[in-house]
Amino acid sequence: MKLVLFAHVPPPTHGQSLMVRQLLDFMGGDKSRPGAAPAGPPPPVACYHVDARFSTTLADVGQPRLGKLLPLFRHVARVWYLRWRHGADCFFHVPAPAKRSALLRDWLVMLLCRPCFRRRVCWFQAAGLADWLEREATPGQRWLTRRLMGRPDLSIVLGEWGRRDAEALGSRRVVVVPNTVPDPCPPDAAEVLRSRAGRALARARLCGASASSGVPDTAGINRFRLLFLSLCTREKGLFDTLQAAALVNQRLAGAGSPLRVELAVAGEFPDAAERADFEQRSRAPEWRDADGRPLLRHHGFVEGEAKVALLRDSDCLCFPTYYAAEGFPLVLVEAMAWGLHIVTTRWRIIPELFPDGFDGLVEPRQPAQIADAIERRLLRAPETELRRRYEQRYAVEPCLGSIRRALLELEATTD
Repeated sequence: MKLVLFAHVPPPTHGQSLMVRQLLDFMGGDKSRPGAAPAGPPPPVACYHVDARFSTTLADVGQPRLGKLLPLFRHVARVWYLRWRHGADCFFHVPAPAKRSALLRDWLVMLLCRPCFRRRVCWFQAAGLADWLEREATPGQRWLTRRLMGRPDLSIVLGEWGRRDAEALGSRRVVVVPNTVPDPCPPDAAEVLRSRAGRALARARLCGASASSGVPDTAGINRFRLLFLSLCTREKGLFDTLQAAALVNQRLAGAGSPLRVELAVAGEFPDAAERADFEQRSRAPEWRDADGRPLLRHHGFVEGEAKVALLRDSDCLCFPTYYAAEGFPLVLVEAMAWGLHIVTTRWRIIPELFPDGFDGLVEPRQPAQIADAIERRLLRAPETELRRRYEQRYAVEPCLGSIRRALLELEATTD
């Protein structure tokens, strides 16, 4: 099978671009690049990649800009070249989120590329298209979307919740395949969990030994390390996390507990006003402990070893998102792999990621519920069950292997 993969890889770095990079690597890389074809039999699925990048920064993603037209026509020309030069007759793309500017891009791409291909595959990474078509789109926009983007031969969705978007386009076949991340801590996962369990036990002993805030803290044992790791926006839950962490510390101080929540924030601010709001809040006295040490730090965008260190050394991830286009937050799977406690929202696909009865799910825009969920985890042992869930459901081989099988089944049924 030969397909044109029309989607961008990092940078900018976000969940969708990371998944495209993983899929491309899993399929054997871009076969149009010199030296990309190794010796031996050809792979079952050959990808010819168009790095369809329209933005260079996270703040620019999804924003309307005339300067994006030239890259669009350049990418389309590359599609035509790969189609006829290599005989790739399947068009594989990631549909836009439910934003008019992004959908306009997809309308143009489909208008210019759809007639060239025998088959089309949609890989839904964003969510909300069905809701937009039903509630917000004008009749003309609805007709254009279904006429230009409708009736794909195969749609790949990330969970049962995502079926609605695929069905709204009249997909001929829909398969559910969750996103994945490579195991971030393969040989020392057990050691990380033991270390985190030791910290939880030490906090419990500290609370049992004294109710005084003056207990010595030689190893930071009285700190519960909370992590927010995402794009730093209100919709992703940053300010709800701030309110919740402050509320927990207020409750702990009122009860005379030696424990405090220490919040690490990692990510970029695409909006200057929200950055200014965060910086103003971070200067409040509540973000200092009794000795004047900070309880809130902003680390900026992190990757590589810096990101690994934050995930390894944290106790809990807080991600109370209500982002309209939230598809499948990879950060939740990463947190599972690290055995972190997780507090997140009942929002779109997210409840499907967790086992029945998981008590870390809260309603969107409810800082008090977030605070309650954090408090329940202050003395609790690490989430070994979530680590096992990652190994069983979200490892790379079964997830990306399922996409390859679905593509080969499509090839077999349309030959």
